[in-house]
Amino acid sequence: MSKLAVITPSYAPDAALFAELHRSVLRHTSDDTVHHVFVPDRDRPIFAGFEGPRCRLWLRSELLPRRYVRVPFTDVHVNCRRPWPPLRGWVMQQTVKIASAGLIDADALLIVDSDAVLVRPTTAESFSVDGRLCLHRVENAVTADMERHLLWHRVARELLGLPPPPPPPLPDYVTALTFWDPHIVLAMRRRVTEVTGRDWLDAFNGRLHVSEFVLYGVFVDEVLKASPPVNTTICHLSYHHEPWDEAQAVAFADRLPPDAVGMMISAKSRTPHEARMAAIRRCAQVVESS
Repeated sequence: MSKLAVITPSYAPDAALFAELHRSVLRHTSDDTVHHVFVPDRDRPIFAGFEGPRCRLWLRSELLPRRYVRVPFTDVHVNCRRPWPPLRGWVMQQTVKIASAGLIDADALLIVDSDAVLVRPTTAESFSVDGRLCLHRVENAVTADMERHLLWHRVARELLGLPPPPPPPLPDYVTALTFWDPHIVLAMRRRVTEVTGRDWLDAFNGRLHVSEFVLYGVFVDEVLKASPPVNTTICHLSYHHEPWDEAQAVAFADRLPPDAVGMMISAKSRTPHEARMAAIRRCAQVVESS
């Protein structure tokens, strides 16, 4: 069985969400699977209680060279060699996912956001075909009105030394829970360094708008031309931005696909904790009855 590592960037406002995610990781992954959580330095006391044999706590500053200096009283770092743009927290959350491939000994990385939970037993083999990890790719999902996604595609191609993207629709690679091959991540980092002439970390962080998932997907499809197996049902997702009551959350859980191992209700929706927990319990009932 492939050695699996679970990777989650988090921070203080999501600590309660992370607690539920971590419980689900302990329940639904093998005993040798370690959950790696990356947090801002100031949030270490909040997450310290999770540390143990199956949870490794990393400080984001551990990933940054000395040329990066944190702005006091903020979650913003500045690259002293090229101060603009600063490294904001949401880009840092992406950076730690890419950086983890060089820090952690694993055959597969399960990238999971704090607002997701596992609902079924989870292994890399379950989402592999002939030893190759599946890629999350939704064909033709990025349309002309999705300006942010189109920008992410353009930036990814610039970092990878590719021509501009064709007109939309384009594939969407963004998700809250997916598997990455660490060898592919390392190759992607080398490619960015070769193309830009800069450390991959500086090149990636030096963009105002960037997506780690689009960069990985475009690298797999357009640079490696790997034609990987595709699976888009690994996680039951909701990116809505309005809070759900318990009935709405449970109704969403009722629609859990038969092969999904995760569920995500976006933290941006501000869905109450009680409604979120009701959805998690309902997922357990759906799984037991299937």
